[in-house]
Amino acid sequence: MNHVVVVGAGLAGVRSIEALRARGFDGAITLVGAERHRPYDRPPLSKAVLLGASDSSYVDFDADALRVDFRPGVGATSLRPGVVETTEGELPYDGLVIATGADPVTVPGEGQQHVLRTLDDALELRARLVPGARVLVIGAGWIGAEVATAARRVGCEVIVVEAGAAPLAQAVGPEIGARTLSWYDGIDLRLETMVGSVEEGGVELVGGEFVQAHVVVTGIGVRPAVEWLAGAEIDLHNGVVTDEHLRASLPGVVAVGDCAAWWSRRYGTRLRVEHWDTALGAPEVAAATLLGEEAVYDPVPYFWSEQFGHMLQYAGHREAGERLLYRGGPEGKWAAVWLTGDDRLAAVLTVDRPRDLVQGRRLIAAGRRLDANRLVDPDISLRDCVV
Repeated sequence: MNHVVVVGAGLAGVRSIEALRARGFDGAITLVGAERHRPYDRPPLSKAVLLGASDSSYVDFDADALRVDFRPGVGATSLRPGVVETTEGELPYDGLVIATGADPVTVPGEGQQHVLRTLDDALELRARLVPGARVLVIGAGWIGAEVATAARRVGCEVIVVEAGAAPLAQAVGPEIGARTLSWYDGIDLRLETMVGSVEEGGVELVGGEFVQAHVVVTGIGVRPAVEWLAGAEIDLHNGVVTDEHLRASLPGVVAVGDCAAWWSRRYGTRLRVEHWDTALGAPEVAAATLLGEEAVYDPVPYFWSEQFGHMLQYAGHREAGERLLYRGGPEGKWAAVWLTGDDRLAAVLTVDRPRDLVQGRRLIAAGRRLDANRLVDPDISLRDCVV
């Protein structure tokens, strides 16, 4: 293999290059990215950048030291075996890393709606979050809650419109989401309410009511950025379909990050995880696979969110659980745990309980059985609940 092309200049793409070099690949590497910025991290966009604590989140990336032909502002447009078509012509490859991430979902309408996916998005939205501004956030998921947090902190009037029965309902279920309702004190939270369209000066709800707003932010999820692969001879289903080695159906191609739908041996299902930890860890396996080594990607998925003065951390795959139990009441620090039918830990969500997260993630990885009666006592550590 003489030439590897990496499509997508985010964290997953950069880490793939570093992993290739660390494994001794000495051939040519070309990195193309649709944005004109140098590679940066996305999690700080809804946190430090949006709150004004930082103006960027660039990652440590030295293209010269890594001997990379970095081409910012170049997008991939199509793929055929051995060739990536880009906005600046053809790029032949021996190996290809697809790391194009995901694009935000928007709602219909002619009015301006902000999303929070890129550095430019964050800087543009930050400029609009000023004291007294009426900010309407569509969606009370992870991103919506973080935007609402930032807007309220700077003195905006905040409205959050959520289609579900509670915040975070789609992410962790309405029962757990209901435990966060008190966090929205001072915010006009409208549950089980859908936005029909974004118009000039606000949004029109399904049913006809018009809600005025100076700023509208849409945070209702993302879709894998794989439109450029629509005509390619590669399996697509909720992203680029890969095996447990992150190998795509087209020879010489691997996929990593938000756009990869990989097979998990641990959970016996296909996963696509849109979180930073995946972009950080998957490239090691993808690089090994591309170089002909044997490596399996089967992590315990992990994610965190900072909202309304709380640190939320999540590990595992709650869909594999059959029972939901709590450690602590909703008024303080607490955790939710999902147990399988044989009392193994499937997933854990912690609120200001980092020790539970660390221990829970290890227990999920080890597949240990737990004593459910001890588990519900928040004063007993998770590791001391092992049967």
